[in-house]
Amino acid sequence: MPIEIFYLVIFALFLIFLLLGMHIHTVLLSIGVLGIIILEGPSYITTFMQVEPYRVIASYTLTTIPLFVLMAQFIVQSRIVSDLYLIVYKLSKGKSGLLGVLSVVIGAFLGGVSGSTTGSSAALGQVAVPELRKHGFRDDIAGSTIAAAGSLSGIIPPSIVLILYGVVTETPIGTLFIGAIIPGLIMTIVIILVMLFLYNRDIKKRSVDILNEPARTTEDLSLSRSLIVIGIFLAIMAVIFGGIYSGTFTPTEAGAIGAILGLLTAFFLGKVNKQFFINSFSGTIKISSMVLLIMVTAQIFGRFITISQLPRELIGFLGPLIEYPVLMLVFICFIYFVLFMFIEGGAVIIMATPILLPIIQEMNVDLLWFGILVSVICTIGLLTPPVGLSVFAVSGVTGISIERLFIQTSIFAVVLAIVVCGLMIAFPPIVTWLPSLM
Repeated sequence: MPIEIFYLVIFALFLIFLLLGMHIHTVLLSIGVLGIIILEGPSYITTFMQVEPYRVIASYTLTTIPLFVLMAQFIVQSRIVSDLYLIVYKLSKGKSGLLGVLSVVIGAFLGGVSGSTTGSSAALGQVAVPELRKHGFRDDIAGSTIAAAGSLSGIIPPSIVLILYGVVTETPIGTLFIGAIIPGLIMTIVIILVMLFLYNRDIKKRSVDILNEPARTTEDLSLSRSLIVIGIFLAIMAVIFGGIYSGTFTPTEAGAIGAILGLLTAFFLGKVNKQFFINSFSGTIKISSMVLLIMVTAQIFGRFITISQLPRELIGFLGPLIEYPVLMLVFICFIYFVLFMFIEGGAVIIMATPILLPIIQEMNVDLLWFGILVSVICTIGLLTPPVGLSVFAVSGVTGISIERLFIQTSIFAVVLAIVVCGLMIAFPPIVTWLPSLM
């Protein structure tokens, strides 16, 4: 079978499986195993499956996922987030849009310390989406906002994508982290503005009285309770984020400390009982298993892509365009975008960057600037169909239809691509200015 026909058949099967309603991890596993067997034979897939799934799950980096999910579960069960959303809702005099802003900001910080797009999306989804829905957000707008906020871990330091890119290209990781600050802030602002646009457009179509009806009366939350909630929230934020950015502890240690603080908070507020632990640990196991299963199957699918030589075929096709740097850069970005749609960010960096690096260097493109651009593309790819991993993570923990979420997240993706990528191309100092001051 000609290789072009093989690619078309595999892509068609991928779409058919998704349209049949199969879970994303089932689709990735099925296509990955089938493709590897066809290309390399059953013996290869047997050996690969004996080693690779364990290697992925046993990664020290991925321990951030269950720890941050457990922290989120403890905080949810202590009702601190629910109270915090109610406080912001009342202080804003019923303007629920500010709750969306709060969610995006929390998502940016959470993504920064967790380093995992799927993990932060899942952890934030289980906490924020119910509160946003309670205060007037339509479920798909709430879910897409959280998916967009969770995907910021692709660029907010310490990003796993940036770390792997720095290792592969020998670019100083600290410099990459500093260079990502301004683009990360711009992306956060863009997500907030798109969220406010979608929310305000939606409420104009519905009854304002129903949307702005508070979930609880003011008597349910006393001044002392409000002060305690705000104080505990600020303390948790200061300890976790201050600790990680000051270098006091690692992202994994931050997740563990956050979980301990969440448990102590529940003790302090008198919420700890048998049901508290049952709900917290069962929720953590379900969500962590779902996220890790997606990552394992994405790794298997990524191995199939590597074996199929698809990246090399694309580079061979684009080779004659190297004399046109701008056009070549657009094509390379498109390749990354397509890969990020299907495969977890770290796997794409490891798989594609060594192949593309010689061409990037031949065009004299600044590796620092290009690394930040790749991380922006990673964030965008995580929001677009057919396999936006952040979107699937939010859908998995909230039960919101993946089709409805993709309709909204595609809007976020298009605006981010136009605004952020456009600004970076037009004004490269957005990336290089802060590192130049180091």
